[in-house]
Amino acid sequence: MSHKAIILGASGYTGAELVRLISTHPSIDIVALSADRKAGMEMAEVFPHLRHLDLPKLQKIDEIDFNRANIVFCALPHATSQAVIRTLPADIKIIDLSADFRLRDPEAYEAWYGKPHSAIDLQEEAVYGLTEFYRDEIEGARLVAGTGCNAATGQYALRPLIEAGVIDLDEIIIDLKAAVSGAGRSLKEMLLHAELSESVVPYSAGGKHRHLGEFDQEFSKLAGREVKVQFTPHLIPADRGILVTAYVKGDPNEIHKTLADAYGDETFLQVLPFGELPQMKHIRGSNFCHLGVAGDRLPGRAIVVAVLDNLTKGSSGQALQNANLMLGEEETAGLTLAPVFP
Repeated sequence: MSHKAIILGASGYTGAELVRLISTHPSIDIVALSADRKAGMEMAEVFPHLRHLDLPKLQKIDEIDFNRANIVFCALPHATSQAVIRTLPADIKIIDLSADFRLRDPEAYEAWYGKPHSAIDLQEEAVYGLTEFYRDEIEGARLVAGTGCNAATGQYALRPLIEAGVIDLDEIIIDLKAAVSGAGRSLKEMLLHAELSESVVPYSAGGKHRHLGEFDQEFSKLAGREVKVQFTPHLIPADRGILVTAYVKGDPNEIHKTLADAYGDETFLQVLPFGELPQMKHIRGSNFCHLGVAGDRLPGRAIVVAVLDNLTKGSSGQALQNANLMLGEEETAGLTLAPVFP
């Protein structure tokens, strides 16, 4: 069966990544692409690396006939999706890549994003899109909320450990390194080459990063009690990738075994042998997440490292993986490309 897809926000990095991935999918065709300022342009003008593909011209959202499609990927800026998704046909499946539906509690959304939620009725039906942990709900969903890329990486490192009770819930520190594409394609002074190159920049420290809302929500739900982690993200001079180093209190061998057992049947989650730690370069451009565990010199403490590509497994690849479940397709379809190396 051939499925018809529309991508809203196709002129951004996640939109372009969706096009790249879907172009290899055996049963999904792209029938419309939207952009705002670049409406009327060809995708090849906006993203020359997609020149070889036969793609629709970019349009404004209000010019698109949504009845042509059965699934929409919404790769719009935060605080935009709520209004747009409300106008879409009721029978169309939607995957939102923004933060607009990630937090189940509207009060938590307002606290983290600084404005009231404007589509609470839609929030009530949204399913959190961390694929490997919400498969059953995603399969039957109409609206799936993609996770934050930072939040996904940290959760892959820690969820099985919290659920199994093998780490101290009050002793979790997450140190995260994020590539610049996670900040989007719009011009920002701190992302200029002269500002960021040869530097590492901590940001949103002290509990200010919005993805902490997802950690609070998901870890507390798993534990059945409030869990608040320490989290500091850092911007690094790389194009793609996220690396999480989590410092936890627990037996390192038991922690490694817990992760290996939890992910043993997962195609995209690869746990390395004990003591071997992953690198960002080894997952570049792929839907894989690599995880490793090492013991600390302090007895009873461990270091858990997780890496993924923020544009793929952290966003657009996750979205396509969820779309496959929603459409009844093989979950790995269009997603088994090997990482690009070096």
